[in-house]
Amino acid sequence: MSAKQSHVNLVHWDDVAIERREAGHISGNWRRLAGAARSVGVGLSRIQVDPGMWSTPAHVHGRAEEIFFVLAGSGLLWQEGVNFDIGATDCFVFPGGTGPHTLKAGPDGLDVLAFSENIGDAATFLPRSKVSWLGVSWVETGALDHPFALEAAQGAPKVKESSSLRPANLVRLKDVSTVGTAKKTIGRIGRDLGRAAGSRNSGLQQISIAPGKLSCPPHCHSVEEELFVVLEGEGTLLLGAEEYQLKRGHVVARPAGTGVAHAFRAGDGGLTLLAYGTRRSTDLCYYPRSNKISFRGLGVIGRIEPLEYWDGEE
Repeated sequence: MSAKQSHVNLVHWDDVAIERREAGHISGNWRRLAGAARSVGVGLSRIQVDPGMWSTPAHVHGRAEEIFFVLAGSGLLWQEGVNFDIGATDCFVFPGGTGPHTLKAGPDGLDVLAFSENIGDAATFLPRSKVSWLGVSWVETGALDHPFALEAAQGAPKVKESSSLRPANLVRLKDVSTVGTAKKTIGRIGRDLGRAAGSRNSGLQQISIAPGKLSCPPHCHSVEEELFVVLEGEGTLLLGAEEYQLKRGHVVARPAGTGVAHAFRAGDGGLTLLAYGTRRSTDLCYYPRSNKISFRGLGVIGRIEPLEYWDGEE
């Protein structure tokens, strides 16, 4: 990453340090992508689970919502004692309060992206180990061992024959309907994976941008934070008056309230990315090309006249 890129919340996943996690049946490599891109209100980890091993303890989030996207490999989604086969391009959602869940990798491993809300005071409960994760610490009644070690002591969750029925929170990319947009400067096809899998407080879309076209009009948010991961192709991040080249593996964070508009332009071969965002009814979205503001919670869009601070005051 160049010095010019160091201030734009842009990182490539190959440049993010690996955190190795091993405890009994839990084993894999973690990359904290959102933190490396200096996001503020959202989290994103790339988790590469070792063949035949598990990603995390079975757990329940109190308020935070998680959305997963499978990059490669295969395995099992284990939730509430039932398991389901998963593979590349699957998406699944765990709204806050969803029953215990975790993942098991197949014989070739499992590579997933895990998006989440960053809620500092939210608790995560591990029902098999009877501990709750509270921020950077955990409680049982004086338990000192790390929750992964406590979970490892319980042994791996029991795995049954996979159900042939898919739960409502698990969808295949190809089964999610597409919505196309074709304008003079905009050309895209989107799949709303998050809504299809039942997300409530956050969203995840797969967006395929036509060669030479923009993903959307340049815009910036007052409250909503967005996070993007390039899956295929090459293109350009437009950030205010600056441009940055992108390829597969680039992660772009757009914290709320920067006042700097962003958009993506595809290269000659097109550009495909995942777009994650928090859903905030209080959000205002500003479009500098047209001087429009979208009042998201009201569903109203209006045009404004930019003025200097002291205009009309003296």
